[in-house]
Amino acid sequence: MIPKPEFIQSEIHTSIFDGIKDDLLTGGFGKSGLMTAKEPAFSDADNPHGAELRSAAIYYDYRGLMDMSQGGGYGLFFGPGVNPDGSFRKDEGKIAGKEYLAFADEGRGQQNVTLMLQIPENFDPENPCIIATASSGSRGIYGAVGVVGEWALRRGFAVAYTDKGTGTGIHDLHSDTVSILRGQRQDAASAGQNAHFRADADSEEFRNKYPFRIAVKHAHSRQNPEKDWGKNVLQAIAFAFYILNLPENFGRAEPENEDKALIRPENTPVIAAGISNGGSAVLRAAEQDSKGLIRGVVASEPNICPRPMEKLIIRQGDKIWKYPNHSRNLLDYHSLLSLYQPCANLSPELRDTAPLNVLDEELCKNRCRFLAERGLLTSSLPEDQAKEAQKIINDYGILEEQNRIQPAHYNLCVSESIALTYANAYGQFSPADNLAGFSFAGYGDDLRPAPLNKAQLAAFFCKSAGIPPMPPCPVTEEQWETLARLNPKLSRPLLPLGEIEIINNESESGPMVNRYSVSGTGVQDMNSEGAMRLRRLAAGKDEKGNPLQGEEKIQYERIQEGIAAVRASGNLRGLPVIIFHGRSDAILPPNHSSRPYLGLNRMTEGENSGLRYYEILNAHHMDAFNILPGFASLFVPIHYYMIHSLDLMLAHLKKRKELPPDQLVRTVPRGSREDGSIPPITKENVPDISETPVPEDRILFLDHTLIIPE
Repeated sequence: MIPKPEFIQSEIHTSIFDGIKDDLLTGGFGKSGLMTAKEPAFSDADNPHGAELRSAAIYYDYRGLMDMSQGGGYGLFFGPGVNPDGSFRKDEGKIAGKEYLAFADEGRGQQNVTLMLQIPENFDPENPCIIATASSGSRGIYGAVGVVGEWALRRGFAVAYTDKGTGTGIHDLHSDTVSILRGQRQDAASAGQNAHFRADADSEEFRNKYPFRIAVKHAHSRQNPEKDWGKNVLQAIAFAFYILNLPENFGRAEPENEDKALIRPENTPVIAAGISNGGSAVLRAAEQDSKGLIRGVVASEPNICPRPMEKLIIRQGDKIWKYPNHSRNLLDYHSLLSLYQPCANLSPELRDTAPLNVLDEELCKNRCRFLAERGLLTSSLPEDQAKEAQKIINDYGILEEQNRIQPAHYNLCVSESIALTYANAYGQFSPADNLAGFSFAGYGDDLRPAPLNKAQLAAFFCKSAGIPPMPPCPVTEEQWETLARLNPKLSRPLLPLGEIEIINNESESGPMVNRYSVSGTGVQDMNSEGAMRLRRLAAGKDEKGNPLQGEEKIQYERIQEGIAAVRASGNLRGLPVIIFHGRSDAILPPNHSSRPYLGLNRMTEGENSGLRYYEILNAHHMDAFNILPGFASLFVPIHYYMIHSLDLMLAHLKKRKELPPDQLVRTVPRGSREDGSIPPITKENVPDISETPVPEDRILFLDHTLIIPE
């Protein structure tokens, strides 16, 4: 019998799904329901049941990560309606089985990392397999169901999940309510150690000074959760073996009244797979797997922070990157993007061609002006300043292939939210620290902090991606009137805000939504000073190049200590591993993640390395964007290569088939027809990873140099 792991400190919640009314994969929606834009409804919007929150979470996570259009590949190459062999199902693709949920914790309720095991009804104990995964970004426990769980459940494999200590933990400091294991909300006192997350900055003094603020688990848990992502994946695997061997599952009762473990590490291959932060988590788990539980790894666009190797050189065609313009940490490059990208949005090559480059031109010009006044740009005309800002970004190791996507990401606050969240997380700051003058809150018609209602709070478990701004909501007429009064020249916003927003605590006339706040000089420049302060905390110096002093120096050192704790070793001990990455990834640039990790691994393991790296042209980080105008014609779904890579890994482990060599995969964008419509995707758009790539597509590592084809 496998004993209950000591880290399981909570109740273990069990659900059984018949595959008709509800199921493991689709939350009862089926392939058709997931595709529809009709949002889930709760029987009581203020107090939804745990089962309702679960189904809605699966719905929103599918749609938040995937292109759900048929033209983009849903129902053709992936989705519940596609069988493992690529044939189409006639039913809705629902999968019956059991689901187990629990918290992993040290005993005080301060970590409460969510673990989940799904066991499909057709799991074969005579031929067992476990797929271990972690949610991407800061998503909740159901964040990996559609991107990894789908592949596994359709094959009858058990799936072990973790939210890796980030999840969607929201502590509303105004109402003093938190979420518990299955997502329902309770007041913090009654939830106690069962709270998914409870901040330590909920004093009356803080609430009075900063009313209506929100604490977010990833940013404010004071745990630096990223340092434990690998451990969390290994915990999920241990939890899976324990649950699978319970008598109610596949444990066998022996004559001595003891239970015998049937599903054991030695007879059960474990493949660890994940995307983005989940990709980093499975790589870190493989590095830390001293018991040899994991047999293979598949990581898509991983947020891996490799230990820098100063000897490493990365070459793509005639472009060369030497350290420190590779292997930079996430906070470093996103704080740079948060500062410079709005100015770069005005560059001629992006202004009219980049999708969703719709941010107000005056706001962008004001940012350019701020950078010039601080001596960070030398040009005087806005167009020249934009070109200069773009050059600074690309000189920092950001690929030119990413330029066209960056405006959309900035306009949706991606870099701002990442920089702020990770600065707080790495430095283990609390909400009360108001790092760099920022906080999180709901807001009213005047765009100033305001209380959230019960229905909004209740839905965050399923609707939020874990870090503000979240979830998206349109700008109302009343809010637009507020903006028009602040600045009559401002163009009407074309993109949504979040129900919880980033707040500039130091806006001219009081705290306000950061994007439209007013600086101390009376200028709307999207809080340039706040972006500059975050940049200083990432770089360790001010805009003049002087070392930081006083409180900023202390904060910088705390952040650097946190970053050091998440650096990856690159030592995979010869384990078979596939990493693939879209060259156009504008959230996790290849030069600062997968490429240097490959180089580090080869310099660490040499000929013993089992790592294979595939770089995908015309693919970026967020497939869900591909349904939008301007994206559909330019980019292919990177998710297709998750399915393909998992197939390759399974064949390698089960049939000893060699993994294809490192290579560039030359995909073909769908383009557009004469009438502007986008043709549906075909197999020609997403060629398979080749077993024998032509020489000009081979990725090579020679004499400390990683050579990537152009």
